[in-house]
Order: sequence, then C-alpha cells, then structure tokens
Amino acid sequence: MRLAYQPPYDWAAMLGFLSARAITGLETVVAGVYRRSISVAGRHGWVSVEPGVGDWLEVTVDFPEPAAMPEIERRLRRMFDLDAVPEVINAQLSQDPLMAQLAAARPGLRLPGTWDGLELAIRAVLGQQITVVAAIRLASKLVAQYGLALASPHAGITHLFPTPEVLAAADLATLGMPKARGRTLSGVAQALLDDPQLFEPKASLQDGVARLVALPGIGEWTAQYIAMRQLREVDAFASGDIGLINALAALEGGPVSARQLLARAEAWRPLRAYAAQHLWTSLNRGD
Repeated sequence: MRLAYQPPYDWAAMLGFLSARAITGLETVVAGVYRRSISVAGRHGWVSVEPGVGDWLEVTVDFPEPAAMPEIERRLRRMFDLDAVPEVINAQLSQDPLMAQLAAARPGLRLPGTWDGLELAIRAVLGQQITVVAAIRLASKLVAQYGLALASPHAGITHLFPTPEVLAAADLATLGMPKARGRTLSGVAQALLDDPQLFEPKASLQDGVARLVALPGIGEWTAQYIAMRQLREVDAFASGDIGLINALAALEGGPVSARQLLARAEAWRPLRAYAAQHLWTSLNRGD
C-alpha cells in the first residue's frame, strides 16, 4: 500500500521519534523500517512502514480481515501526519522569526500521532514527571504482563497492546509505579469503556481538553499532549513542559518560565502543536 503525502516529509525526524518511544514487544525500528502489531475490531495483525521512492510511504499490512483496510489506512495517515500541508504550515509559522529559522531547517517536520487513543493516553500518563526512557520501560512491562501474546512472524514483536477491559480491571501499581498513577491508568481505560468516543476529536480544542481533565489524574499537560497527538488539535500546547521551556531558553538565550513560554507561543497560533514539535526536535528528542 502506498500512502501519499505532500512533500517534503522529514522521515528521519519521524523515525527518530518512534524509535525513542518504541515499546518492547509491541513495535520495532530496524534499518529505517517501523513495524508494530495492530488490533482492529478484535482481530490482530502487523504493519510495516518505510519511505517510498516517491512522495509516499510504503506500507505492508498483514491482517486477516480485508474489510478493515480503510480503517487501517485512516489510522496510519493520522499516525504519520500524512494529510499535513507543509507549505501552509511553514508559511504560517514563519511569521515568527524563531519559527522561520526552525521551519527552514526542517521544512518537512510532521506532528507524530498514534495508532490508538488508549495507547497514547497510557503513554502520556506514564510519562508524567519522568523521562521518556523510564516511561517506555514501564510501558514495555505493561505490554508484557497484560498484552495478548502473539505468534509473530516479525522478530521483536511479541504482544498486542492491552485492551481497555484488561487495564480497567488490573492493579497496575504492581508494575512499579505510584498507586495513584496505577489508578489513573485503570480509570482512563474504564472511561473509554464508558465512552467509546472519549479519544475522538471534539468540537474544539477547549472541549477536548475539558473532557480529558475531568478524568481523575489527568491534568492540563497530559490533556494537551493527548489533544495534540490523538485528537489532532494543531493548536494544542503543553505550556508547562520542561522540554519546551529548555528548548526556548537554549534558542533565545536566558531563562524562560512556563508563563513566558505560554505568552511567547501566542505568536505561533493557530499551529502551536507544530511549533512545539519544532522546539522538541531542536533538543534532538522530538518530545
């Protein structure tokens, strides 16, 4: 399957982001190819994604139900931000001198999405106040303990991501995290069971964030992060993020507070999420 995009496309940045967050047993990044297990409507399979020779990504899908292909394509287009229009994004961001510099350096930078809303929310909660490496280590333990084991044809891919039914009933604190965080994870899974549209786009960014922060243990940072990567809200902005603060301080010199960052980001509306991705990428961490 070929998934077309409007060039340019910064595959190196996208792959770097995915590689740094690859959950052991769920996904791999090897020789420039991203692979993972997938689940759609109770069936499971695998996908691999790599750059094509033209303006498309080359996707191989191994899935038992052909009727699921439109949904798989939809999710992959969202995950890899294939419907972005770089010319429009860069023109808007370049009205600000700093963003003009960053956009010129990486004109094809995309906003990485996610395969699944629950998976992204779990990743976001696990990432609260700890490093990316530590969060991925916990996520890998969660997948190994609660994900369905697979007989996979791909080395390193051994499990599916756990279902909301399993996570809602589990005592996740046994994985080595604070009990409150374990309860938050289970609560998010239960909230999805209660409202299957929980992670679908809402009427506005404000509506989406308000719905998320109403969940126990979900604060503004986590809600904005989910809005950015799952709800695809291009103006979402996690203003208290230490990486964004450090990036802006490094690029413009001098200390920066969360309040100053939020004020500075007014110049990046209505595409603050892409501005954030540029800032994170400037630190070579992509978030």
